[in-house]
Amino acid sequence: MACGLTCAVEKAEETALGSFYNITCGSVQTLMRQSRLERFPRDYYGTIIVDEAHHALSDSYRNILDYWNGAKVLGVTATPDRGDKKNLGAVFESVAYEYSIRDAIKQGYLSKIVCETIPLKIDLSNVHVKAGDYDAGEIGSALEPYLEEIAGNIPRDRKTLIFLPLIATSKRMTELLKARGFRAEHIDGKSEDRREILGRLKDGKIDVLCNSMLLTEGFDEPSIDCVVCLRPTKGRALYSQIVGRGTRLCEGKENLLVLDFLWHSAKHDLCHAAHLIAPKAEIAAKMRKISEEKGAGKQLDLMELEDTADKDIRKQREGAIADRLKVLSTRSRKLLDPLQYALSLNDDDLYDYEPEMPWESEPPTEKQLALLEENGFDRSTIPNKGYASKIIDRMDQRYKAGLCTPKQMKFLQRYGYKNAGGWSRDAASATISMIYANNFRKPYYAKAY
Repeated sequence: MACGLTCAVEKAEETALGSFYNITCGSVQTLMRQSRLERFPRDYYGTIIVDEAHHALSDSYRNILDYWNGAKVLGVTATPDRGDKKNLGAVFESVAYEYSIRDAIKQGYLSKIVCETIPLKIDLSNVHVKAGDYDAGEIGSALEPYLEEIAGNIPRDRKTLIFLPLIATSKRMTELLKARGFRAEHIDGKSEDRREILGRLKDGKIDVLCNSMLLTEGFDEPSIDCVVCLRPTKGRALYSQIVGRGTRLCEGKENLLVLDFLWHSAKHDLCHAAHLIAPKAEIAAKMRKISEEKGAGKQLDLMELEDTADKDIRKQREGAIADRLKVLSTRSRKLLDPLQYALSLNDDDLYDYEPEMPWESEPPTEKQLALLEENGFDRSTIPNKGYASKIIDRMDQRYKAGLCTPKQMKFLQRYGYKNAGGWSRDAASATISMIYANNFRKPYYAKAY
């Protein structure tokens, strides 16, 4: 409807079967039933679009996708991390487009996020993992001794949404907040007055709304400017959804405050606010360390924190990279090592590359290897199809931008031009011609472009 297209609906007594509309809308809960699916021919749909695609591995989604297994599938989801992409590779072949929370904040489509570290160490060391995440029941028990102190850290000048692991825990937190003078309420799937509760939140009649993981999807209240996640999770997609409830823009809203408690866990793999925008795990870890060192009571802008962490990590790597480049560039062989190429371009995507989708782990094709060898690469150093594709894409981008070729860069580095990766093809060609004309010696008058 948003695009001006009319669609059929598959739900309850309504069916799209036989409809002259080309598009059908239906819920997973409706379509997953075998009796419903079998009404349709297996080639009835040519394309399936899956919302909340991070759920695509579940049986309910797979029932649908496996039934129409000849259709093309497009999945839409919150930005997945590397682990999520590997798992989703069982259904999807590639990532067509990514738009991260970080990009949306930078471009003004989402609210800025500030994080405040709360120096309350909550012990989760005895909480077990079930079905890939921390057991909600055990988290509830582990949280109980800390609820009073947690309530004392909830801000009074914000509209706050708190996520808790159990309904009982959410109700207990609500009572503690009321005792402290907050206009706090609890909501869960059995609340008969959910619409009224959410209306009071919207109208500013509620300061804090507690829930037991009810409002992670499909809930939108832009005026929320503080989110507290008391349901620690290993899943970045889930954590992004939780914090995302407060990232909407709203008139008069300066930023979103995320309270970050110091969860003590033997697993050391919990998601924190830093994981929302950090492109790499090492940057997230550095952000976390800096935020803890800054102390409690300070609200740190996540984007500024990420920039500081990135600069610190790059500075630490500079010496190691320089030494590695020196070794690689002085090797007698003429062929280029992909690591040397990545380091020379300061290209994190190439330097930190790991296969994500299943096809990326397959051996490189002969066509890929021949093309890379033609451009000066040592084919024996190309581990898989995904890495070969990544290098070829990068070469193509650089060629279109008029930048030097891999062969030119390798040649110039042998003559001491450290920043050759940033040269244009014309500048590289001119300097190489001067070196040839000077009997393969670096001329003192050669311009350092």
